[in-house]
Amino acid sequence: MSFILVAVFVLGAIGLVAAVVLYVCSKKFAVEEDPRIADVAALLPQANCGGCGFPGCGGLADALVKGADAGSLDGLFCPVGGQEVMGKVADLLGMAMANSEPMVAVVRCNGTCANRPKIAEYSGLRTCTAMHACGAGETACGFGCLGCGDCVNACQFGAITINEETGLPEVDEEKCTSCGACVKACPRKIIELRKKGPKGRRVYVSCMNKDKGPVAMKACKVACIGCGKCEKECPFGAITVTGNLSYIDPDKCRLCRKCEKVCPTHAITAVNFPAPKPKPAAEETKAADAANVEPVKTEA
Repeated sequence: MSFILVAVFVLGAIGLVAAVVLYVCSKKFAVEEDPRIADVAALLPQANCGGCGFPGCGGLADALVKGADAGSLDGLFCPVGGQEVMGKVADLLGMAMANSEPMVAVVRCNGTCANRPKIAEYSGLRTCTAMHACGAGETACGFGCLGCGDCVNACQFGAITINEETGLPEVDEEKCTSCGACVKACPRKIIELRKKGPKGRRVYVSCMNKDKGPVAMKACKVACIGCGKCEKECPFGAITVTGNLSYIDPDKCRLCRKCEKVCPTHAITAVNFPAPKPKPAAEETKAADAANVEPVKTEA
């Protein structure tokens, strides 16, 4: 019985000493957290998507508080919360927040089932990452969308779905928060975050194929062939051709759509533009009659 009591007293003494040591260490090495971090984190959406470039909303909150202490919040932005949330954060920290233009995910591939027919049958793990590791996939294009839906699974907001008819992912602009999760999930990097543009209008090249023209066209009917016609046509210098592929700079593009009209393969996509209004039949007849009227001869 005495052995049991000794063991109890010894263990109790060890526990007491350990508790004292831990208490002393917690006080000596304590790191005080700025209470503003918790306040800022409470304003953030807590999506923890990583779209801001930090490990979760807590990391962004810490960076925002440090940025406020340094006098600048430049480069710090929550794509999920958007300008509304960032405005509240700026007010809390007593800082001014510059307006940031809304972004949206864009799928730069128009290789539908009709434009890019299958030449093989893949029977492995049905993910884009696995299929990409095995080669070009089921079509002859080694740059286009694989259609397995890795981007769909990565999106926490249900903003991406696979169109069963085309086999391509489609982005719902209203649901997209531009968090960038789909961009990271795509092994072929065909998804890009671009500015939404005024009234949601934007122009971009729906192709990532860097093969030479004949090879690209053989794989997909609407592939960019790097002919450079769009680059020559653009009056704003917004288009460059690199590696047989055109790219439209959204910061320079003025949405004139001249490039779209001269593209021989229709690889350039224009989104949310109004359809051209058809001319009334009366105006067409009047114009035709005017063109056929003979000039009246006058006597000298």
